Amino acid sequence: MTFYEEKIKEIKDSYFSNDKQIETVIGIKRHIDNHYETAINLDTLSQTEFVSKFHLLRLFKKYYGQTPRQYLIDKRIEKSKIFLTNGMSVTETCFAVGFESVGSFSTLFKTRIGKSPSIYQKEQFSRS
Repeated sequence: MTFYEEKIKEIKDSYFSNDKQIETVIGIKRHIDNHYETAINLDTLSQTEFVSKFHLLRLFKKYYGQTPRQYLIDKRIEKSKIFLTNGMSVTETCFAVGFESVGSFSTLFKTRIGKSPSIYQKEQFSRS
């Protein structure tokens, strides 16, 4: 590499790096991981990292392959599986992971997991 090519690469890396984008997306993911049980929406997330909600949506999808909402739902479903396995009731689990309606929680759980929360819980108890 010539001297000029090295200088151009240094300038490009210092002015056009994706470090800030990556830090922003990681901060958003960390916020969702730590506050999944609270009401989270794009406005809340964009205020957390001081970035436009539309830009945030594009960045998150670019780096994680899903929207922040999809990631939040996946996180809540994974946590609900743990709570159900530990013996928490379906209603308690629903509200503990941040859903506002037992009906919507059950429907979403069944769609994602393939069985209702109560059947999932019974299966987990029979395995242990």
